[in-house]
Amino acid sequence: MSDKQLLHLVIGGELKNVSDIEFRDLSQVEFVGAYANYADAHAAWKAKAQATVDNAHARYFIIHAHKLLDPSLD
Repeated sequence: MSDKQLLHLVIGGELKNVSDIEFRDLSQVEFVGAYANYADAHAAWKAKAQATVDNAHARYFIIHAHKLLDPSLD
């Protein structure tokens, strides 16, 4: 039996200000990938976050795209 696919996207880049969620340059936002479950998305997010730890303005995010496509999904 396979698990139901719940689409998660991981994106990130440099923010204008660390106290807000506004990217410095939208053309430079990195699409890390699309993942079928939260665990895989979290692993990708964690790897990118750790790789950019020296850049205080770099932030990566997990977007629960399945909830945008169908709000009834959990």
